[in-house]
Amino acid sequence: MTTPPNLSNGRSYLAIPGPSVIPDAVLQAMHRAAPNIYAGELVEMMPGLTADLKRVARTKHNVAMYTGNGHAAWEAALVNVIQPGDKVLVPATGRFGIGWGEMARCIGAEVQVIDFGKSSPMDMAQVTEALRADKAHKIKAVLGVHVDTSTSIKNDIPALRAAIDAADHPALLMADCIASLGCDRFEMDDWGVDVMVTGCQKGLMVPPGMSFVFFNDKAEARRAELPRVSWYWDWTPRAHAEQFFQYHGGTAPTHHLYGLRKALDMIHAEGIEQIWARHEVLARAVWAACEAWSTEGSFGMNVKDRQYRSHAVTSLRLEAPKATALRDWVEGQIGLTLGIGLGMADPGDPAWHGFFRLGHMGHVNGHMILGMLGGIEAGMRSLGVAHGKGALDAAAEVIAGG
Repeated sequence: MTTPPNLSNGRSYLAIPGPSVIPDAVLQAMHRAAPNIYAGELVEMMPGLTADLKRVARTKHNVAMYTGNGHAAWEAALVNVIQPGDKVLVPATGRFGIGWGEMARCIGAEVQVIDFGKSSPMDMAQVTEALRADKAHKIKAVLGVHVDTSTSIKNDIPALRAAIDAADHPALLMADCIASLGCDRFEMDDWGVDVMVTGCQKGLMVPPGMSFVFFNDKAEARRAELPRVSWYWDWTPRAHAEQFFQYHGGTAPTHHLYGLRKALDMIHAEGIEQIWARHEVLARAVWAACEAWSTEGSFGMNVKDRQYRSHAVTSLRLEAPKATALRDWVEGQIGLTLGIGLGMADPGDPAWHGFFRLGHMGHVNGHMILGMLGGIEAGMRSLGVAHGKGALDAAAEVIAGG
């Protein structure tokens, strides 16, 4: 039997849940000589950049920029409203909720975790109960992850706001939108979110390296009550910069700013409502295929109820070690990279090889999603992985129908 040729030579497709696919236009905008950081277009673009970031977050309030990843945004958000000895409540639905709580503990906060597991959304009644029990109002913030990138659970942030209000509790509502901003609908002001964090490398379509903290007047008042915040993390000069260097706490991430400017131009040209609608249809195509595959064998979706699934990432299960074998096959044979099953099992546990994730966020369209799904089916066929039939037809029907 002749060995089949390797089909991976060509443009690869990074279908992981961040960093997402970077548009050529963003890469071209970044491909330039180093600019002047004291005067000229880079300095002049900042007011418009901040205004357009706030348009994406759906807020009229403040944004602070940091040269760092999403973990940097986590820490920046925390240190501006939490001091040692304060308490935070973490209703966790995956690794990233747990991780944000761990960071709060590292800065000296007492952390109360309500762990809802890896396949279920928050139970808002339990959140309200925990806040009502806090008679002294020691809890200063509730840390809610909108979309947990590890489990692909999408939590109901307006319902979390309502749960806090039902307890008549003054805690800040802080939302992690690192995976969801620019993909799943998010309305910061209308949903009553006090602090929101995100990064540039997912729905904002820019290479990793920048993160953002959005905050309202209530959060700003809390910052004013703190005796001190380190100079670098303090969001006040960044959000109310009087000189260019204050936006970034020193030297600006110059080329990221050019990339971000182009990405925001693309977002606003398409329109955020259209972007949300595009992500919804593409997500439904992914779900349709995965649900069809799930009718036979061990293939399964981590989140059973569609209303709790993210439009940006899908977490999947496949009997170990078949998930790793599938990821290796599609990357090595056809140039398609799928995401690891982050946080579903410890890396040293054999069960770790039974999970993977699909990223469908940012600069993606119908043919890319159909190509990704076709590649996965080809991989399962080549490896002899049992799976249900009709997946590609089901996905195509969603794409055709919109």
